[in-house]
Amino acid sequence: MNRREAISSVALLLGGTILGADAFLSGCKTSTKDAGVTFSATDISFLDEVAETILPATSTPGAKAAKVGEFMTVIVRDCYEEKDQKVFMDGLKKLDEASKTKNSKSFMESTPAQRHDLLVALDKEQQDYQKSKKKEDPNHYFRMMKELTLWGYFTSEEGATKALRYVAVPGKYEGCIPYKKGDKAWAT
Repeated sequence: MNRREAISSVALLLGGTILGADAFLSGCKTSTKDAGVTFSATDISFLDEVAETILPATSTPGAKAAKVGEFMTVIVRDCYEEKDQKVFMDGLKKLDEASKTKNSKSFMESTPAQRHDLLVALDKEQQDYQKSKKKEDPNHYFRMMKELTLWGYFTSEEGATKALRYVAVPGKYEGCIPYKKGDKAWAT
């Protein structure tokens, strides 16, 4: 019995109550055949810098400390469909080209302020794209990068334990805990 069959069986036993069971069943590729997507060390460094620009180090570690670039490569390579892999890989080039157009230098050569301004402009572009996007249209590459950055960071040890409040063994469930302005969100 493979993982897919086991999850299907458990879902049936529980009356289909597993949320996201469809994602578990079809979310990641099951073939061991390489889809041809490879990332170089330069690509990972590039993704780390993009992620660090989105979530920079402050009083808490930034995205680069959480190795978000490596996280992105694993998800894109192992879980994305071919069409989304292509959009993501083309997006690496488009982001660098946008930097060259806006700043007259590559993203990696740009200052942190120039990187920030570029990503703010790309975020606005992807938001406008999302408003008019049809279901069959491809995803916007920067939206993918931003979502993977947030996902990778907040599920990492650095993000969950240093940027969020974390209790390894939280004890009983308390459904209504007062929130004070400035408190960290809960990771657990």
